[in-house]
Amino acid sequence: MEQNNFKETVLRISGVNPKKCMRCGKCSGACPNYDEMEFHPHQFVSMVENGEIEKLMTSPSVYKCLTCFACVERCPRQVEPAKLIEAVRLCVIRQAGQNHLKPDQIPEMLDEDLPQQAIVSAFRKFTK
Repeated sequence: MEQNNFKETVLRISGVNPKKCMRCGKCSGACPNYDEMEFHPHQFVSMVENGEIEKLMTSPSVYKCLTCFACVERCPRQVEPAKLIEAVRLCVIRQAGQNHLKPDQIPEMLDEDLPQQAIVSAFRKFTK
């Protein structure tokens, strides 16, 4: 995947129009993992719109998103920031060529602070 095609790829995968965002911040205010993220949901939307995909792809925030869709529920314009985050994450996975997770790999990845929702979400994402 070429660097200059990342924005187009993210928009195609997500089906989201970031130009609809009015920068109200309600999505970030609803995010249960807000304090753990370098870039918050409203910032993801803005950065995708501005083509800063490579910066997002190297951010740990891509993996801090719980995919709970609280941001999607709170958005008055139906921008769906979680879908953009998912699309960026999928670009990272595709670029690395590591888009498969097998059930027997999960136990070695577990730690006591990891929520079950994250485990299920990761398994779902890595099997696409």
